[in-house]
Amino acid sequence: MIDIKQIRENPQKFKDACTAKKFAADIDRLIELDSILRSQKQQLQEISTKKNQIGKLISKLEGNERFAKLSELAEFKPAEINISLNIKNLEPQFDEIMQQVPQPADDDVPLGKDDTENTEIRKEGEVRRFDFEPTDHVQLGLALGMMDIERGVKLAGTRNYFLKGDGALLHWAVLRFAMDCMVGKGYVPLSVPLLMKDEAMRGTGYYPGSEDQTYRMEKDQLNLVGTAEVPLTAYRMGEILSADELPLKYVALSSCFRREAGAAGKDTYGLYRIHQFDKVEQVVICENDAETSGKFHEEILANAEAVMQALELPYRIVNVCTGDLGRGQAKKFDIEAWMPSRSNYCETHSASKFYEFQARRMNLRYKEPATKKNLFCHTLNNTVIASPRILIPIMELYQNSDGSITIPEILRPYMDGKEKIT
Repeated sequence: MIDIKQIRENPQKFKDACTAKKFAADIDRLIELDSILRSQKQQLQEISTKKNQIGKLISKLEGNERFAKLSELAEFKPAEINISLNIKNLEPQFDEIMQQVPQPADDDVPLGKDDTENTEIRKEGEVRRFDFEPTDHVQLGLALGMMDIERGVKLAGTRNYFLKGDGALLHWAVLRFAMDCMVGKGYVPLSVPLLMKDEAMRGTGYYPGSEDQTYRMEKDQLNLVGTAEVPLTAYRMGEILSADELPLKYVALSSCFRREAGAAGKDTYGLYRIHQFDKVEQVVICENDAETSGKFHEEILANAEAVMQALELPYRIVNVCTGDLGRGQAKKFDIEAWMPSRSNYCETHSASKFYEFQARRMNLRYKEPATKKNLFCHTLNNTVIASPRILIPIMELYQNSDGSITIPEILRPYMDGKEKIT
């Protein structure tokens, strides 16, 4: 959520943000409602002040004077009721529009309509050139007994799968390695709940907007998370932290669930776009300072890159354009791994910076030592690794001409020293 003071001071900035990020929010109506509500609340305050003044006088009066003041006091009641009712009716309208207002993107974020207009920053690693005809991850996985998509679909519907044997072991090896990396960097590991209340979904900015992508447990009014970002970021929601607690650095390994609504016919082959997967997620909660946020944005990106480099996978970094940013993201870097079967670099990680957008929604604050004021924290998050999507480049880039797959050296200790899947 945005500070309404910023919108009052520069409404055009937020109209431009709506256009650039393709979110609808009636800024003019928001300003109008804000003005009315402030006026009505001021009137209530003035009535309260007058009532207090009269109340103090009444205790000193007697007879007709006392009766006159009591009558004057009663005359405030209809106006007070009417104004309170107006406020009660208008505040939900105000709150609804406020929830829709997007965070303006940083100045160095490229303008663009969708992910085709993201800007490449750099490439890392060498794309492998094969001296034989390579096989895609599905064919490899089926031939080596690493996966079973047919029975996954039979039991759970489209975009579902089984990983089995060395496929399951490779999947867990990647996740365990990523967790060990982050714990080694001082991030606090959490095992998180996967069913979240609506407050946590709204607080992290997923509601409103992502309801169609979320598996919702209507009977219990709970939501299956699409990422551990939600419980990690909301872990301290509603609290006032002490400044010496910051930064908070968390990491979690969790299952993730996404309906992929609107993705019919898109990326249906293999393990790229699926309903359930596992992900190691990192979250940073820091002080309210743009420079500090920028440094942590680079840090969480570097953490994910370190994992990719350890796996020796070629990838590139892109600066995500305005049209591909979420409502609350001020800036986002994507890591895209080279996937031979897709003949392209494809997204595997997203590193997002929110400033105080999420913290304001969650009422997550800290006490600033110098001023003793309560300030909203800044929040950031990034994928460390997500599997089985990352298995696509691992299996395809590490395949051999005899149909086997060489296990990345860094993962072998997690697979009992095994060097190849045959």
